[in-house]
Amino acid sequence: MDTKIILKENQLPKQWYNIIPDMPGPLAPVINPRTLQPVTPDDLLPIFPMSLIEQEMSPQRWIDIPDKVREIYRLWRPSPMFRARRLEEALGTPAKIYYKYEGVSPAGSHKPNSAIPQAYYNKQAGIKRLATETGAGQWGSSLALACSMFDLECTVYMVKVSCTQKPYRKSMMELWGANVIPSPSNLTESGRSILAKDPDSPGSLGIAISEAVEDAASHSDTNYALGSVLNHVCLHQTVIGLEAKEQMAIAGDYPDVVIACCGGGSNFAGIAFPFLADKAAGRDVRCLAVEPASCPTLTKGVYAFDYGDTAKMAPISMMYTLGHDFMPPGIHAGGLRYHGESALVSQLYHGGQIEAQSFKQNACFEAAVLFSRNEGIVPAPESSHAVRAAIDEALLAKEEGKEKTILFCLSGHGQLDMVAYDNYLSGNLEDYEYPEENIRESLANLPDVDLPE
Repeated sequence: MDTKIILKENQLPKQWYNIIPDMPGPLAPVINPRTLQPVTPDDLLPIFPMSLIEQEMSPQRWIDIPDKVREIYRLWRPSPMFRARRLEEALGTPAKIYYKYEGVSPAGSHKPNSAIPQAYYNKQAGIKRLATETGAGQWGSSLALACSMFDLECTVYMVKVSCTQKPYRKSMMELWGANVIPSPSNLTESGRSILAKDPDSPGSLGIAISEAVEDAASHSDTNYALGSVLNHVCLHQTVIGLEAKEQMAIAGDYPDVVIACCGGGSNFAGIAFPFLADKAAGRDVRCLAVEPASCPTLTKGVYAFDYGDTAKMAPISMMYTLGHDFMPPGIHAGGLRYHGESALVSQLYHGGQIEAQSFKQNACFEAAVLFSRNEGIVPAPESSHAVRAAIDEALLAKEEGKEKTILFCLSGHGQLDMVAYDNYLSGNLEDYEYPEENIRESLANLPDVDLPE
């Protein structure tokens, strides 16, 4: 059997899969943070084009991918699927391990799958500039790429500690024409407010989102773009899972478990949602979201209404959350820093349709090194969480003496993340488990949403 399972360009999906019609129960409303009433399309128009608002709220199961978007997708899609035979042999497992590799995109991750359509729809709406946030830099570099392809300006508020840890991500964004601003900054009211309280703030995604939303809302030619969490972002990422299903069929196999790292939820949604459509139709498949112990949103958060950002400017969603003023530790090297979780992923987890695990970062980097020394690819630190879980599933199959088919998403490569690998290899990477008392303190500030009956 082939090591690589490759689809032809004419097998690129023509539609995205929208999981909303197959969700367990109705969706909770999204709340306007100013009125505390359910948001309307008009509420979102200051920061999003109507085409994306319609996708965010669409009840349609299948949504057409524009030809222009598919044309750009073809630069790297369909992405390859690999059978990890060398890793299987190293583990001595009866399990079959497959991985869908998204590191072949120009930005080196899955993020362009949504950046390209978001830039396209904003260009169609006459927008001149997009503002966004980024943590590790994968989303910021992807949006910078997309904006360069559609002749849009791009402003990226990058979490300050990540700016220091990942300087070449910043360089990549600037190469594609973006203006990169360490966050919190003194350029926005929300940034200045944070700096007044803590001049040495390392930043967080919640803070960077506040700055980007404020920037977009205060400039008529500018819209906001988000790289995870929202329904339309999860929708765009389903090209991953749709391709993976075709590739698994070519391999004559089907996964017992589908695994992906999970921060805001876009990577997990991308590979898992199309398989969850099979689960909704009665097929037996597990879907496992993997997160860091230092930002354990699903495994230690609460399912509640919360703001999407620190400054309480973004809409309030029903989600698993650690609290909107959650601050991840600066020593955390693995990405996946967001305080909340996609409303769709959260509802699936709350309804028992998916599973979640968390790992400390040394265990994840240990798995990434083992993977790299057998498969050759250096995983992004985010992806190392999925690698860890896949290896553990394979070792469990070995212990039980059972065959098992494992599919995980390798969401990107780690070639711009060598500082984190250097710290691991030199023994300087610290494990950190977010303290329960800090979580309780942060959760004390959730909004009081009283919906009408």
